[in-house]
Amino acid sequence: MKLIRFGEPGRELPGVCINDKNYDVSAFVHDYDEKFFAAGGLLELENILERHGNTLPEIPASVRFGAPVARPSKIVCIGLNYADHAKETNANLPPEPVIFLKSTTAICGPFDNVVIPRGSEKTDWEVELAVVIGKKASYVSVEDAMNYVAGYCLHNDVSERAYQLERNGTWDKGKGCDTFAPLGPFLVTKDEIPDIHQVKLWLTVNDTLMQNGTTSNLIFDIPFLISYTSQFMTLLPGDIISTGTPAGVGLGMNPQVYLKPGDIMELGIDGLGVSKQTVVAYAEN
Repeated sequence: MKLIRFGEPGRELPGVCINDKNYDVSAFVHDYDEKFFAAGGLLELENILERHGNTLPEIPASVRFGAPVARPSKIVCIGLNYADHAKETNANLPPEPVIFLKSTTAICGPFDNVVIPRGSEKTDWEVELAVVIGKKASYVSVEDAMNYVAGYCLHNDVSERAYQLERNGTWDKGKGCDTFAPLGPFLVTKDEIPDIHQVKLWLTVNDTLMQNGTTSNLIFDIPFLISYTSQFMTLLPGDIISTGTPAGVGLGMNPQVYLKPGDIMELGIDGLGVSKQTVVAYAEN
């Protein structure tokens, strides 16, 4: 299944995408949130589609897409998880996963604008595969880890490099700015992807290809990341693990290249759809 959320920011409703058409399921489902996943909502949604699939109202094409998951308790990000990206940033290969947290207030829709933060001069792009957790996970084994996956979605891990790397403290300051986590367009359930470790991911800026990678090059694969992360924190239903980015970010270029107002980022992952964001300047309220 492909799960979507649609409508104005803060008022999104749940829907599904079937054969490239979008349908409203809000008469049967409150939202795609922690309660939904914890209560076995994916199985119930399958039953709803079997019983009512032919009578669901179609969503107009003009309606805005929101992030496909209602605000999770956390977004756990994995840094330097592609060898080519580590090399381009002059970083050593990590002996174990690098973990940082991305603020959930950074979440926005897949076609929403990305806002350059006030004072920023080094806002960058990162196409990533995001894993959505389907049930509470604590001290999970590698062998059992995939049983905790609800599905996957596309994530642009937008990053402010000066805040991330040049300001004292952790990476989080450069990762959690508003609009820095466009998610979607879909949450694609894991049964839809035959081998999640053999999918291509790419990103363009102003139609120029910047990133072109494959999840076969992950340093730490998805079962390991779920197991590893669950040793340090409990993952709740709806939580997201973003698995890292391949080479091609602005930070790694010589000279470095960063986003400016008017730039257009387009990105995609095989089977998970395509998103597109226009970069805009921060405006005082």
